[in-house]
This record gives sequence, C-alpha cells and structure tokens, in this order.
Amino acid sequence: MSAFTIPELRPEPVVVRERNIEQGRGRTLLLIVAHADDPAMFIGGAVSMWARAGWRVHCLRVTDDRWDSVGIDEIETIRRNAREFREAATVLGISSVEDLGWRTDVLGDASRVALRERMIHAIRRIKPYGLVSFDPYALFHEDNLDHKVLAEAVDEAFWTAQFDKHHVEHFVEGLAPHGVFERWYFGRSIASVTHVFDTESVFETQVKAILSHPTMLANIARQFTLQSQTAGIESELVSRADSGDFEPLFRRLAVASANQRGAPFKCDSAEYLRLARFPFDRLL
Repeated sequence: MSAFTIPELRPEPVVVRERNIEQGRGRTLLLIVAHADDPAMFIGGAVSMWARAGWRVHCLRVTDDRWDSVGIDEIETIRRNAREFREAATVLGISSVEDLGWRTDVLGDASRVALRERMIHAIRRIKPYGLVSFDPYALFHEDNLDHKVLAEAVDEAFWTAQFDKHHVEHFVEGLAPHGVFERWYFGRSIASVTHVFDTESVFETQVKAILSHPTMLANIARQFTLQSQTAGIESELVSRADSGDFEPLFRRLAVASANQRGAPFKCDSAEYLRLARFPFDRLL
C-alpha cells in the first residue's frame, strides 16, 4: 500500500438512497464472498440498488459450502448450495457468478499467498471499477474465520494486483496489472461506517434472496434449535423454521437488523458500508 494513502475523514456517514445512487454505466463491481448466502444476508440491499442503477455486479464465491446443510451428504450439499447461490444472485440482479470451490470453513488452513493469488487473478481478469467484500478491520462480532481470512486476502490483492512483478505468470495468459478505484466493505460490524444505504425500496427483494437459500437456512435454524434447547427456551418461530417454514423467522431477523441500522438515520431499513479510495479530488 502506498505511503501516500490519505485516509478519508467522514464525521457523519452519507445516507444513500436509490434516487442518488451513482449510475453504473456498465462499469463492473467485483463482489467477493466466502459463502453462498453472504450476498443476500450481508449486502443484498446495496447490491440490488447497484444493479438497478446499471452496475454490472460479478460475484465470486470462494468456498463450496459443502458442510452447510442438515441431514444430507456433502455432494448433495455442494450441488444444492451452488444452485441456490445462482437463484439468489438472479433475484438480487447480480450479472454473473463463479465458484472457486475451496473447502468451506477451513480457509484458515489454506495458504494465504495462494488465496491472495486467486484474488489478484480475478481482479486482473475482470478489471472491476470497485471491489466489494468483508471489512478486514471489522472483527467485532465476526466469528467466521473464512470471512476474516478472505477479507485480508482481498484487501492485500487490491494493491498487489497493480504490481508488475506479482505473479508474472498471469501476464502469459494475457492479463495485466489493474488498479481498482474504490473498495466497499461490509460485515457484521464495520470499522468506520462511511455510507448508510437506505434499502427500503429493495428490502423485499433482499428477503426473497435470503429465502432462496433453504439448504443453508435449515442449518441456521438447527443451530438456533440447539441453542434454545440448551437454554431451555421455547420459540415458535425457531420451531417452525426447524420444520422448514423459514419465512417467519428469517423475515423477522432481517427486519430487526435493517430497522436497527436505519433508525439512527431515520430510515426504515438500512445497510452499513465503508468506502475506501484514494482521494484524487484533493489533487485537482
């Protein structure tokens, strides 16, 4: 990273509504996630808003989600989650998707350099205007190591993709160094929120995308069931979800999360993001 990087100082986050989303004009955002349900769960509203504004969103899923199911084997789990990933992407307006197929839940065991190389390759191949991924500095409440490891790999690939001596084998393929202009970070918490996306107009789209993941939702519901059994708590919504009726519980959770983020900014629903880019406007 350049020593000349200037931090953006935003005393108050910018509230972004659909009417003032910058028009994409065919430019590409590269959304890099660990798991199939990450786009819908974490950033479904913003992705839908970008897509409706003409941005081409390409989503790269790093893992195969082979263990994210209940009662079915790994092969069938991989197949279902890959299918549901594509169904949810269509709902959100994502233009294209691809899978890297790394084993889920063990990215912490993978070579960090090898993972970073795949991120560099994707950046040079797709040539995005912006990157969208997990915030590497937002570790509070983040209990998924895949998210942490991927966040670091993407963040470092942002600048190493520009070097002409990093992975010269890419250039034999016809690729070249590429400089991404901006990075949008999301997560369970954000290190320093710069933008609040008012997602009211696309909230139902996000809920529909979340519900496109029944295989993964079944696993989440089972976790809630196990926790409630340990606590001696009975929940009708959890019981219904554990029986396959997912919408009441996951709609309730989505509404509560979106409302909580939106309330301080007088929005019915919102998502928080952190934008990082070199402030060229200070040099003009």
